[in-house]
Amino acid sequence: MTRLLVTGGAGFIGSTIVRQALAAGYEVRVLDSLRTDVHGDPEAVVTAHRTAGIELVHGDVRDRVALDAALHEVDVVCHQAAKVGLGVDFQDAPDYVSSNDAGTAHVLAAMDRLDLGRLVVASSMVVYGEGAYTTADGEPLRPPARRREDLDAGQFDPIGPDGRPLLPGLIDESAALDPRNVYAQTKVAQEQLASSWTRATGGRAIALRYHNVYGPGMPANTPYAGVASLFRSALARGEAPRVFEDGAQRRDFVHVDDVAGANLAAIAATESAPSESFRAFNVGSGTVHTIGEMAAAIAGPDGPQPVVTGEYRLGDVRHVTASSARIAEELGWHAQVDFTEGMRDFATAPLRAAVR
Repeated sequence: MTRLLVTGGAGFIGSTIVRQALAAGYEVRVLDSLRTDVHGDPEAVVTAHRTAGIELVHGDVRDRVALDAALHEVDVVCHQAAKVGLGVDFQDAPDYVSSNDAGTAHVLAAMDRLDLGRLVVASSMVVYGEGAYTTADGEPLRPPARRREDLDAGQFDPIGPDGRPLLPGLIDESAALDPRNVYAQTKVAQEQLASSWTRATGGRAIALRYHNVYGPGMPANTPYAGVASLFRSALARGEAPRVFEDGAQRRDFVHVDDVAGANLAAIAATESAPSESFRAFNVGSGTVHTIGEMAAAIAGPDGPQPVVTGEYRLGDVRHVTASSARIAEELGWHAQVDFTEGMRDFATAPLRAAVR
């Protein structure tokens, strides 16, 4: 029986991976710091895992004692532990870098100490910055970061050198990385650390670049929650979802059950991958929807309809949508959850308890 460690396994995505891995016959251990800004009451989480018969090591990945205990006699690591979201302001930067990059370095160093050679690491679409574009004449072009004065004027779409809006398309894993906020920088660094680890140790690593993940158990109210969760929480309060910019931002919304399935496919693939190999895969649904469409789908015909505010956040990108052809071809993974059905279920699904 394969012994799997899921770091961050008490979190939104991590806990879904744990459930699917147990159902697939893995022996699963969880390492989680149970941060109070994410989980609220740590003791309640510990009790829930104990009741479910899931082994939980309560500790931070930067704590050598806890990490070594969690890695004991493990075959493969699924590294989900991270501080997520774009952040509230730059004062978050030290926590992002320490939690994500130093945390990953500690995991990799411990795997080297204990001669463990199989890793799946959670990455993100944010490593690309803006997505793939062409000019109106069909020439590929990656735009620079959007300017504050353009956003203030309501010009949200990137503009080409001919003065016309660029046309968005699907981005694949061959695109250059262009991180545009602190969180994105840390995800690039996590990938690069994993790649360096494979070369130094002969290990095998896969990075999964999640696109916009949604589903039951999302955090309800933290400032780092995903946009789907924020809309869902607004509806639960009887408020209309507030949509930034003009609501036409294009995204790929992928259900958490599908993301967990992609992780299981990647975990299996590390067993037969060549040594010193690192491979990145997009994990998306394969269909494009706007943020406005997503908000309307969650609200449904009878709920408070979305309000388009024209507000923006510097560091947000306009359009980024995935080509998931590589993971389909190489790992045989395809998203299964239909957008309309998934959003309809999500509209009434339980969220992770609010953090006070």
